[in-house]
Amino acid sequence: MKISQSRRATLFGGRKTTLAIVFAACLFLASTAVAQTDCHSHGTETWCIGPDGKESLYPSLALSTGTPTATSGGVVPSATHDDHNEDEHAGENCHFHAGVEHCENDEAGDFDPATDCAVSDRDYNRGLRIGALFIVLATSSIAVFLPIVLAEFTKLALNGIIFTIIKQFGTGVIVATAFIHLLTHANLMFTNRCIGELPFESTTNAIAMAGIFVSFLVEYIGDRFVQHRANRRRSDNPIVGVSPKEVPGDGGSEQTSGEATNVGGHGHVHGGKDDKVGIIVMEAGIIFHSILVGVTTIVAGDSVFTTLLIVIIFHQMFEGLALGSRISLLPPSSSTFTSKFLMGGAFALITPIGMAIGLGVLNKFNGNDRHTLIAMGTLDSFSAGILLWVGLVEMWAADWLYGDLKSSGFFKTMVGIFSLMAGMVLMGLLGKWA
Repeated sequence: MKISQSRRATLFGGRKTTLAIVFAACLFLASTAVAQTDCHSHGTETWCIGPDGKESLYPSLALSTGTPTATSGGVVPSATHDDHNEDEHAGENCHFHAGVEHCENDEAGDFDPATDCAVSDRDYNRGLRIGALFIVLATSSIAVFLPIVLAEFTKLALNGIIFTIIKQFGTGVIVATAFIHLLTHANLMFTNRCIGELPFESTTNAIAMAGIFVSFLVEYIGDRFVQHRANRRRSDNPIVGVSPKEVPGDGGSEQTSGEATNVGGHGHVHGGKDDKVGIIVMEAGIIFHSILVGVTTIVAGDSVFTTLLIVIIFHQMFEGLALGSRISLLPPSSSTFTSKFLMGGAFALITPIGMAIGLGVLNKFNGNDRHTLIAMGTLDSFSAGILLWVGLVEMWAADWLYGDLKSSGFFKTMVGIFSLMAGMVLMGLLGKWA
C-alpha cells in the first residue's frame, strides 16, 4: 500500500513538471508573438518585423500543407528578408549583365511577368556608389586627357612608337566594345522574356546597321562641307603657279591636298578630309552608350557591384585612351587646345552623369521593364553601329591601308599589330563581367 502511494506521488510530480514546461513554452511563444509586429506571409513562411526593426522568420503553420516550419526557439534571427529574396530565386540561375538582373528558371513554366518583371526590392550601399562616381570621373579624366597633354606639351612625335601603341590599342578597344559589349548587351535586352517576342528577329543587327549608315552619312556630308569651304578659300587666295588640287610637299615633290604632310614628324593632314568630323562621330557613339553604362552600373546589386566597378574603371580607361589619342592628332588649324579639352571633358563627365542619374532612380529603376529594355537595347545597338564604322573604317583601315602604317618599318608594324591585338583581347575579356 505504501509503495502504491509513492508511485502516485511520483507520477503526480511528473505531471506537474510536464505542465510547467508546457506552460513556460506557451508563455515564451506568446511573448515572441507579441514582440513581433507587421507580419506577412511568403508561401509557407511567415515573416515579422521585430522590436529591432529587422525582419525574421516566425514559426507558423504552412498555409498549404498544414505542417509547421522548421525553426529553433520560435524565431530564426539568422534568417533575414534578403535571404528570403534569395530563396525566392531558388532553382534559378540569376546574374547581372549590362546592369540588368537576368534569372532563368529551371522550369520554363515558372515565368510570371507580374513578379519576374517587377522592380527588385533590395538594399543598396549608397556611400559606395557615391564614391564610385568620383573614382570613375578621375579615371576617365586621366585616360582621355593624358594623350592630349602629351601631344600638346611634349616633343613626342604623333606618328612615333608611343602614340602608335596608344592609337592601335585604342582601335582594338573600340572594335571590341562594339562587338563584345554593345551588340551582346543589346541582344540580351531584346531577347529578355519580359520584353515578349519581337516580330523581327534581327532587330539588334538592323539597328546597328542603321548606326553604321547614319555615321557614314554624317561623315560624308561633313567631309563635303569641309572640302567646299577649303575650295572656296583656295579660290579666294590662289597660289601662283600651283594647281588648287596640288600642294608642294617636302623636297619639292607634289602631292594631292588629301595626302598627309609630315610637319615636324606630326603627320598632320592638310586639306581634304578633316578628321574632326570622324572624331565627333566617334565620341557621339561613345557618349550614347557611356550614359547607359553609368546608370546600369549604379543600379546593379551589391553582390556584383564591386566586380562591376573594377571592370568599368578599366573600360573607361581603355576608351579614354582610344578617344584621347585621336583627339590629340587634330591639327591646330582645325582644333585649338581648348576645343580638344572640351571634347575630352565631354567623355570624362558623361559616365559620372549617368551614375548620378542612377543614384536618383536607385529604388525605382526597373531593368526588366519592357519600355526600358527596348530603349536600352536600341541605344546599345545603335552605338555599336557607330563604333563599328569608326573603329573599322576611320581607325583600323585609315591607319593600316592609307596611313603611316601602310609602309612602316618591321618594328613599328609589329608594335602596331600587337597593340591592336592587346586592345581587342583585353576589352573583350572585360566582356565576361560587363
